[in-house]
Amino acid sequence: MTVLVVGDLVTDVLVTHAGNIAVGSDTSARITVGGGGQAANTAAWLARAGSGVTLVAAVGGDHAGRERIAELIALGVRCTVRAHPGAVTGSVVVLSSAHERTMITDRGAALLLSPADVAAAVKAAPGATHLHLSGYPLLHAGSRAAGVAALTAAAERGLTTSVDVASADPLRRLGAEAFLDLVRGTDVLLCNSDEAEVLVGAGSPRQQAAHLTAYAGNVVIKLGPDGAVWGTPDGTMRSIAAAPVPALDPTGAGDAFAAGLLTAWCSGAGPDAALTAGTELGALAVQTLGGRPAS
Repeated sequence: MTVLVVGDLVTDVLVTHAGNIAVGSDTSARITVGGGGQAANTAAWLARAGSGVTLVAAVGGDHAGRERIAELIALGVRCTVRAHPGAVTGSVVVLSSAHERTMITDRGAALLLSPADVAAAVKAAPGATHLHLSGYPLLHAGSRAAGVAALTAAAERGLTTSVDVASADPLRRLGAEAFLDLVRGTDVLLCNSDEAEVLVGAGSPRQQAAHLTAYAGNVVIKLGPDGAVWGTPDGTMRSIAAAPVPALDPTGAGDAFAAGLLTAWCSGAGPDAALTAGTELGALAVQTLGGRPAS
């Protein structure tokens, strides 16, 4: 099984701190620099879970871009990543405590993701069975056509598809209706509770999942330490509680959850087993510093 992952590959400047940030003054923290991006993180966790995986992305023609590609290759990810001369690899400052993270983002070369490159990669990937699209390309005008091209090429090739909604605030700026039109017909739609509320309004996770099944064959709402909910258009609802673990850093936990879930589902597992696999990998991620599995 090979999963194609399309989306963002960036540099994360991870700032992990305890307690509140002292605005206008100093706050002690641990600061690390390394690879990030929702798509790249998911690809790394897919490789960790045993899936064959290819990442399709764009970086700058700079040292950071070369480092980001090398890190993924070392983790077992095949990279179809275009380096754009003169452009700067995207970067994200992640302010992280044990249970929350806030991101300050410069998308950089991620906005240069090319529809032609994406379509060619989807058509050429040997053994591909599934395409997973990070929502970030769809949320930004510069890369939206590439996200649409990924879903179109996957449909033409007969691949199953999944989309992870990605981030509540840019989703709010784009608009729920516009986003849902872009992902209509997706086999698996993943979102967290904040993103679900932007898409369909307030309600219980089961109610939100039921609304979203009008757009996708399977809807998964990630609830962090509260587990996850899976809904289908026939009204079936499954849920799972997350095992309590000591949390170090939530960065990339949702990406790890998606990777575990997709590895199981693409191998023929049903919702219960897929949710279990997702929560197990997500639990491992929150005990790991940064958005990737330890090398």
